[in-house]
Amino acid sequence: MSTQYSLLLCVLNILVFAVLEITGTNKIPGLIAFGDSTVDAGNNNQVLTLIKANFPPYGQDFEGGKPTGRFCNGRLPTDFLSEMLGIKRSIPAYLDPAFGIEDFATGVTFASSGTGFDVATSTILAVIPLSKELDYFKEYLEKLTSFLGNDTAAETARESLYIISIGTNDFVLNYFTVPGRSFQFTVDEYQDFLLGTARNFLIELHSLGARKIVIVGLPPNDCLPIVKTLDLVPVRPSLEEIKKASIDYNVKLQNLVWSLSIELEGIKLVYADIYNPLLHIIQNPNLYGFENAEEGCCATGTVEFGFPCIAGNALSCPDPGKYVFFDAVHPTEKVYGILANTLINTTISQLIK
Repeated sequence: MSTQYSLLLCVLNILVFAVLEITGTNKIPGLIAFGDSTVDAGNNNQVLTLIKANFPPYGQDFEGGKPTGRFCNGRLPTDFLSEMLGIKRSIPAYLDPAFGIEDFATGVTFASSGTGFDVATSTILAVIPLSKELDYFKEYLEKLTSFLGNDTAAETARESLYIISIGTNDFVLNYFTVPGRSFQFTVDEYQDFLLGTARNFLIELHSLGARKIVIVGLPPNDCLPIVKTLDLVPVRPSLEEIKKASIDYNVKLQNLVWSLSIELEGIKLVYADIYNPLLHIIQNPNLYGFENAEEGCCATGTVEFGFPCIAGNALSCPDPGKYVFFDAVHPTEKVYGILANTLINTTISQLIK
């Protein structure tokens, strides 16, 4: 991470803390995450799957240069958000044996890299389905109650910030890649199918005590290096089709958020736009200090993520801070820091007023 970027992030964090202190709104006791690799801090380390990142070059810029299982060179958006909210510097994975309920009480992620709203997506990649993430959350609530007592545990669950970041794998690694769902559903029908699962998940999460919830939309999937590379395969859907699917899905997700905000009593549910902020970085890399927005830092940067990055470790770029993407799917820590700052000053500010 460059010195200039570190200084900028430090200044931004100070400003956020100052605003929270002045307005008296820093009432978030913990941050709880569900979803995929964008918020998985290492749960897949404990799963029999090939979708792992607990080896170099992943984690090279994390604390102590430790590869934790995060699909990034450093921290994830939830780590940055937690620090910006004055909670703690990083959010641990629920299945990580190095942590316990005393750590999870102030923040935990149940996310599994490679998963999706569609159970078929998690089955393809042998990762944790979203329904199991919810089961882990129920188990966590029981442990939290034993640790804090009924009233404090209920208050912690109610006042914590919930981040749900999921959906990309349903399209990129499932619908547009593996025959099956594309024969069963049109793109429009598949979007509705996923959002039906999202609706049920949000309703159940609310019934378990969650009130402050951020659900993240899809990024510009057509801009991911691996998607652009696979566009060279004749039988693949066009980049324009993949782009349209992301945009249309995000519109429908916003409508779902609006309807549930009315339907569910006491909920503060907001949609987080990640599409436009990330697209702006990709289209204007120089404005953010990046030199490459086309390839990932790992290996050739065109198709590799996970284990293939080991074989290409010697080819990895010397400075991830100059790249928008760390591998062919996931952004670098620097990008995640920028996106987290955008979220804290827009979407999340609506929940902590």
